[in-house]
Amino acid sequence: MNWTVAQRILGLLLMMFSVTMIPPMLVSALFRDQSLLPFVESFAFILFAGMVVWFPVRGKRKDLRLRDGFLVVASFWTVLGTAGALPLYLADMPSMSFTDAVFESMSGLTTTGATVLTGLDSLPESILYYRQQLQWFGGMGIIVLAVAVLPMLGVGGMQLYRAETPGPVKDTKLTPRITETAKALWYVYLAFTLACMFCYWLAGMPWFDALCHAFSTVAIGGFSTHDLSIGYFDSTAVDIVAIVFMILAGVNFSLHFFAWKNVSIRHYALDPEFRAYFFVLLVLSSIVIFSLFFLGTYSDPNDSVINGLFQSVSIATTTGFTTANYAAWPGALPVLLIFASFVGGCAGSTGGGIKVIRWLLIAKQGAREIVRLVHPSAEIPVKLGHSAVQVRVVDAVWGFFSVYIVVFGIMLLAMMSTGLDQVTAFSAVAATLNNLGPGLGEVAAGFMTVSDTGKWISIIGMLLGRLEIFTLLVLITPTFWRH
Repeated sequence: MNWTVAQRILGLLLMMFSVTMIPPMLVSALFRDQSLLPFVESFAFILFAGMVVWFPVRGKRKDLRLRDGFLVVASFWTVLGTAGALPLYLADMPSMSFTDAVFESMSGLTTTGATVLTGLDSLPESILYYRQQLQWFGGMGIIVLAVAVLPMLGVGGMQLYRAETPGPVKDTKLTPRITETAKALWYVYLAFTLACMFCYWLAGMPWFDALCHAFSTVAIGGFSTHDLSIGYFDSTAVDIVAIVFMILAGVNFSLHFFAWKNVSIRHYALDPEFRAYFFVLLVLSSIVIFSLFFLGTYSDPNDSVINGLFQSVSIATTTGFTTANYAAWPGALPVLLIFASFVGGCAGSTGGGIKVIRWLLIAKQGAREIVRLVHPSAEIPVKLGHSAVQVRVVDAVWGFFSVYIVVFGIMLLAMMSTGLDQVTAFSAVAATLNNLGPGLGEVAAGFMTVSDTGKWISIIGMLLGRLEIFTLLVLITPTFWRH
């Protein structure tokens, strides 16, 4: 283990993160919201802490190995969640405990969208902007951004990219050089953000709300500048813009890059994961809309269509925006939507959940085993499109799924032990581990009533979900630390 190299990178990344305090400072100065000081203090403290970590090992330049990448990614997200809480903790408004500040910061950076804040409409603009900015940086992954910058500082980035980027096809690079890959991803990400902001503005949002909601929409985060979320605007046009960009943000960003590079959309139609993703959204939305219409939840059929479609897309992509209190919908609809969040977005997207590609491989593996019952001696490969999937990849998917279920069960028992009822505990774990945000029961409107112990369990769940479980769990295995 190259401890000095990991320490050097961690110090550099902390100093880079301190720069993210500057935009909220500018927002505070622009709106004169009297919240400038917490961001100035946070900038100085995080920059100083990064320098203290980096300076003693500034001359160490060894090659970064894969296990070093895991250590840097896991430790940085943990440290980053704490450092990101500083402005929230130091601010007079809102007045937050250390636990609440870390919860809100980690929820933003992991794009979970769960909150412990109320009265968002009356908070300073700089605080509102900062929450949205946390989600935007966390969406594509600050580590991927760092990969594009670190080579200029003499640090290789491939190991960080492998540790940060989730999914069974994570070794696929868009360009020959990893630095160019990270830049390509961020160019696409930035372009989608600007397009989303412009469309929100055209739909009637003020420019500040348009920018903030573009951050959280493209990041599939779910934070809003209003307590009523997207429902605050009461606009079908705004709802449609959100639906379109939530769907796009849930797609593998590699497909967006290839579509832009080749000026063609055929890559979408040819990708089996995209087809499965679109099929899941279509079926789920149809079921929800039909149920709302059949059960007479809304007197106006148009409300059934727009609310059903919006909530289906929002929950299935793990965004977490709301236009209606879906937790109060009749029948099995609330639980169905929570279950949909376990599928989540595509690998390589900003979405959470187990990912569509894994569910697709599990379904194909199951279908193969059924055929094998009839033809025991047949050699039947698992295919994605026309290509056979390696046995090792299928095994890895089953391993991930098994660990996911075990972790979910342990967290569910832990949350129930804090005094939460079964429905609240189940949805709270689903909302955090799937990086979804809103749940059911006591956490339908937020995690304000959850105990501090429950919030720390949720924080661990957010980290596990954001880092795809294995990146964090690998650090507690003896094999990782064995020479």
